[in-house]
Amino acid sequence: MGMNKNTVLGWATFIMILMGILLIGLGAFRYDEVAGWGFAAVGFGFWANAWVFSSLKGRV
Repeated sequence: MGMNKNTVLGWATFIMILMGILLIGLGAFRYDEVAGWGFAAVGFGFWANAWVFSSLKGRV
């Protein structure tokens, strides 16, 4: 049983959501300077990409 394109997109979405949470958490709790804003912005970018991957499931 292999992984089809929807399974791959599902896993990519899941991993990107986890990375987004991790980066937002680093920005919020670890870095109090301007770097924290950058980490949080990249985390929200990961969430945006995960949303696109999630919406592509079943359409590609």
